[in-house]
Amino acid sequence: MSLLARLAPHLPYVRRYARALTGDQTTGDNYVRVALEALAAGERQLSQDMTPRVALYHVFHAIWTTTGAQLEGRGGSGDEASRRLMRISPRSRQAFLLTALEGFTPSETAQILGSDVPSVEALISEAQADIDAELATDVLIIEDEAIISADIESLVKDLGHRVTATATTHDEAVDAVSRHKPGLVLADIQLADGSSGIDAVKDILKAIDVPVIFITAFPERLLTGERPEPTFLITKPFQPETVKAAISQALFFHPGRKELA
Repeated sequence: MSLLARLAPHLPYVRRYARALTGDQTTGDNYVRVALEALAAGERQLSQDMTPRVALYHVFHAIWTTTGAQLEGRGGSGDEASRRLMRISPRSRQAFLLTALEGFTPSETAQILGSDVPSVEALISEAQADIDAELATDVLIIEDEAIISADIESLVKDLGHRVTATATTHDEAVDAVSRHKPGLVLADIQLADGSSGIDAVKDILKAIDVPVIFITAFPERLLTGERPEPTFLITKPFQPETVKAAISQALFFHPGRKELA
C-alpha cells in the first residue's frame, strides 16, 4: 500500500489538530504540508512500532518542534477558542488536544510526544486546571439520587464552578433554567418521578445554547446509532477524574459558554 493510501484517512484529522494547535488553518496546513513533504522525500519515516495514525501525528510533532520558528505566526483566525488555546503552555496544549479533541489515549499521546504516560497525565491536568480557572461558570445538575448529586456538586465546586440549581425531575430542570440560565448542564437520564432527563435537556436546548454532559447508568438509551448523539456521555459508576476532564472539554469546545460574573 502506498504512503498516501495509508495516510489519506487520517489527513483530515491531523489538519483539524494542526489548526487547533496553532490557532489558524493556514498555519496548521503549513505544518501538515511540511510533514508530508518530509515523509515523501524520505527525510522522515513512519515508525513501525506505531499505528499509522499515531505515527503520522508523531512525525507532525517532530516537524512542529523543529520548524515552529519558521512557520508560526502566518495568519491568525482570532476566534476565542484559539485565543484560549494559545494561553495554555505549548506542551500542555498538545497533550490536552491529543486526548480531548483527537481521542488518543494517554499511552498513544506519550508515543506521539516522545514522552511517558505519567508526564502526559500531568500535562493534561495542568491544561484542565488552566481551562477551569478561565472558564468558571454556573452549573445545573439534573440528578434524582441525593448522594450522587452531592458528589457531582463537590466535583464541580472543586473545579471552581458554581452550582446554581439541582433538579430531580423534568419540570424542576426546565423551571431552574427559566430562573437562571446555566453555562453547563450535567444530567441523568432517569429522574425521580419517572420523567426523562433526555426530554428535559431537549427542552432546555430549545431555550438556550449550553453544553451538556450526560451521567447515567443507562448509556444504551443514548447510544442508539441515531443522530444527534451526545458528545459527552459518562457511565455510572463514574471516576471523578473522568467527570472533571469532561467538564473541561465541554466548556472549552463550546463557544456559547456562560462565565461567572
